[in-house]
Amino acid sequence: MPRPPRQRRPRKHGRRSAQSARLPHDGSYKHLFSHPEMVEGLLRDFVQEDWLTLIDFTTLEKQGGSYVTDDLREREDDIIWRVQVAGDWMYVYLLLEFQSRVDPWMAVRVMVYTGLLYQDLIKSGAIVEGARLPPVFPLVLYNGAGRWTAARDIADLIAPLPDALAKYRPQQRYHLIDEGRIGKETLDQADSVTAELVRLETLAKDGPAALRPILHRLTVRLQGARYDSLRRALTVWFVRVLLRRLMPGENLPEIHDLLEVETMLAEYVEEWTEKWKREGKLEGKLEGKLEGKLEGELEGARKGKADALKRLLTRRFGDLPPWASARIEAAAIGQIDTWLDAIFVASTLETLLDSQPPGLRPPAG
Repeated sequence: MPRPPRQRRPRKHGRRSAQSARLPHDGSYKHLFSHPEMVEGLLRDFVQEDWLTLIDFTTLEKQGGSYVTDDLREREDDIIWRVQVAGDWMYVYLLLEFQSRVDPWMAVRVMVYTGLLYQDLIKSGAIVEGARLPPVFPLVLYNGAGRWTAARDIADLIAPLPDALAKYRPQQRYHLIDEGRIGKETLDQADSVTAELVRLETLAKDGPAALRPILHRLTVRLQGARYDSLRRALTVWFVRVLLRRLMPGENLPEIHDLLEVETMLAEYVEEWTEKWKREGKLEGKLEGKLEGKLEGELEGARKGKADALKRLLTRRFGDLPPWASARIEAAAIGQIDTWLDAIFVASTLETLLDSQPPGLRPPAG
């Protein structure tokens, strides 16, 4: 009599709740980072550590990403590559964390997944008895709206132990790339396809027109048969993820190549931009940027004139008392201009700055 199929045990931990928060387009990102060009760009441009100079990127090899524990539960939350560092293999364990919220237990997941990787290497015979396990570089790529706040080392999640037991506390740290918090200087210097992907996601909030220059650069850069697979992956991601985020409910045409995406965007950009304006998505952003720029320029001009006024006053009247410096710092640019015009006719500092608000008047006598 045949044995009935073994049923999977129900999950009892909180990992499922984190999984349920995942966005449905994770597959598009996983497809992208299954290309060596994307992984190399991610490491070169956004992992700024000295040991990267020892990597031979020509040796990048994608590894199987499903590891099966003894209770037959599969885990497929990962993309695993190996690459030679100073002649020895290192494993890059890439977790794409594109959730609506931060997973506070990511350090636990990383530790478990690393253990499963080592277990698989041992079972498969990739590591022989007596040999050392290869180093693993856990890398979490996160593109959620909020700042990443979870602990980055498993040790930080464990209650403090007495000194005698502290040596038994596990330690493992993961490297975090929080897309929304990548510095402008870092992104300006980055030139990989991965960096262009980050720019597309970053500039998407500025409307469809902002994406055209980046898309054109990608179309020119990824010509030739060697990039066929990556172009298709970018096309799928752009249409199924980015455009649906920008234009929800829009009836998008069937597209099969990056050049077709560029052509479509050129054809529809004016119509979509007008739609953004009608919906109030664009005007507020542009007006806010313009207002912020003007405010910054005015504040810069005011501060420059205030500094010039203080230097001139110091030359004429000596070191400025605190009340005078505070008065100048609090003044509008028009008032500062008035003082600059009158600086050489005023007989005293008090005469020039004669309109101090309460609390900033010079002391009597």
